[in-house]
Amino acid sequence: MESRAATENVRVAETVPLITPAELKSELPVGESACQSVLEARRTIGRILRGEDPRLLVIAGPCSIHDPEAARDYAKRLRALADRVSESVFVAMRVYFEKPRTTFGWKGLINDPHLDGSFDMASGLRLARRLLLDFAEMGLPAATEMLDPITPQYIDDAVAWAAIGARTTESQTHRQMASGLSMPVGYKNNTAGGIEGAINAMCAAQSPHSFLGIDRDGRTCIVRTTGNPEAHLILRGGEERPNYGPDHVAEATAALHHAGLSTGVVVDCSHANSGKRHDRQEAVWDSVLEQRRAGNRDVIGLMLESHIHEGKQKLTDDPSQLSYGVSITDACVGWEKTEELILRAGEKVGPTLAHASS
Repeated sequence: MESRAATENVRVAETVPLITPAELKSELPVGESACQSVLEARRTIGRILRGEDPRLLVIAGPCSIHDPEAARDYAKRLRALADRVSESVFVAMRVYFEKPRTTFGWKGLINDPHLDGSFDMASGLRLARRLLLDFAEMGLPAATEMLDPITPQYIDDAVAWAAIGARTTESQTHRQMASGLSMPVGYKNNTAGGIEGAINAMCAAQSPHSFLGIDRDGRTCIVRTTGNPEAHLILRGGEERPNYGPDHVAEATAALHHAGLSTGVVVDCSHANSGKRHDRQEAVWDSVLEQRRAGNRDVIGLMLESHIHEGKQKLTDDPSQLSYGVSITDACVGWEKTEELILRAGEKVGPTLAHASS
């Protein structure tokens, strides 16, 4: 007769203990200035979602973070640029540490920080948290996708804005998680382009939930949430078809209004909206800016995938050969184009236009 061991963890090779959220937060605490920076950024984004702050929200940064030093370099540039457009544009940095994969591939800095398949997640969590604290100290809001439901316990206190991605918006697990997140959350339409799942997610996440999770000490527990009312839709296109045009935005805002939700929409200039061509993000960007100039205040923000240098590169068995400041996931526009586009946004939705609508 076979033992009971033959029925459990049959395909689990190993379990490795991990530092607890409380231990990591004690090791890398949020300082007073960083805390105030995060809180004020969350409040500002909340005001933008509610139409109380007329500025345009811009979330710009690499498709994914794989080199901490290049990320800091980019952040310093973006911080200086944000000051130049602050009267009309509120800038946050895209700081994505987790990557959902359609089939298989590098899963992000937290999962595999050394880019070599060693999956040193303890180091990945430290690197991610340290970067978030650095950005908060410099007054640069961080925006990230929350993918693994355990991750927020380690980094949530340093994040100003979160996204639920196209592959997870319809997941009950992620809707429950979003209901307890401490920051505003954007919900992407699914990969096919439909917005119904994202609208359902927004409705679901506004309600209280009870689900299994971990606490600060890493103990499995029942998590009870109050619901997250600060939500908006992200249009990212689908099945190689864009959905950023005036008709698409009008259809989305009508559906949001019918559901009793905030009609604010953020347009993702990458992914299917650009046909996965980084050089086509500019056309999406300009189209949305024209909609704003035409008086559409439901378009509250733009997302841009950008890095220090344009394009992308393949991750090989020798990470030391990677070019500096070039994405290893989706292709990005370079810094010069990023600066040009954000300055253009500042001009087209300038302080006169912005304050006139408040």
